[in-house]
Amino acid sequence: MKLSLDGKSALITGASRGIGRAIAIKMAECGASVIVNYLSSTDDANTVVRIINESGGKAFAIKADVSDFSEAQHLVDSSIEALGKLDILVNNSGITRDKLIMMMSETDWDQVINTNLKGTFNCSKAVVKHMMRNRAGRIINLTSVSGQMGNAGQTNYSASKAGQIGFTKSLAREIASRNITVNAIAAGYIETDIWKNVPEDMRDSVIKLIPLGRKGAPEEIANLAVFLASELASYITGQIIGVDGGMAMM
Repeated sequence: MKLSLDGKSALITGASRGIGRAIAIKMAECGASVIVNYLSSTDDANTVVRIINESGGKAFAIKADVSDFSEAQHLVDSSIEALGKLDILVNNSGITRDKLIMMMSETDWDQVINTNLKGTFNCSKAVVKHMMRNRAGRIINLTSVSGQMGNAGQTNYSASKAGQIGFTKSLAREIASRNITVNAIAAGYIETDIWKNVPEDMRDSVIKLIPLGRKGAPEEIANLAVFLASELASYITGQIIGVDGGMAMM
């Protein structure tokens, strides 16, 4: 059996940039029709769609705030209408509002939890009935080593990512009987926009914690996402798989 997503339909949240962009492009390369979800980066989302369509794939961009359940439901419904079905959901949308807890506002906390954790709940809940009717599906959640190890200045982000880990395992148990798998990818230091605002000396100190001694690329996350979405991973569910250069060996 080869690695293929031919005939599959995928929704990737937060897919206009970074890891989500890489996943959308890679899944399309492997044969999937793709929905590129975004919130504010319209030009970036349209660029991803153009790249996929010009390469012979099929993609559409849909704007939605996944932290709002009604918008998440509309996103899923619109995706099914555009593609005819949804086989794959990748919960990738995520934000940071890093501060020490003494300086962290309630808004900083709520925004991160609502986007990262509640957004995962919203989109998963919206798509589960559809997948259960089809008796097949793949849900892939993008979590982080911060949810496994913790990180100073990221109580909100680490809590949201740890929550995704528990969510992944619980949902995997709930829907396994319907041939739907739920897994999470725990990303380490991946070169994305989130890291651009981190001081260089701090980035250097993080790299020193990585046994492989380098940062990762979004495409390295995308490779695993495609595998987990494929039939080759049909017996894998409830797992948290690290792509972190060995940073968080458990």
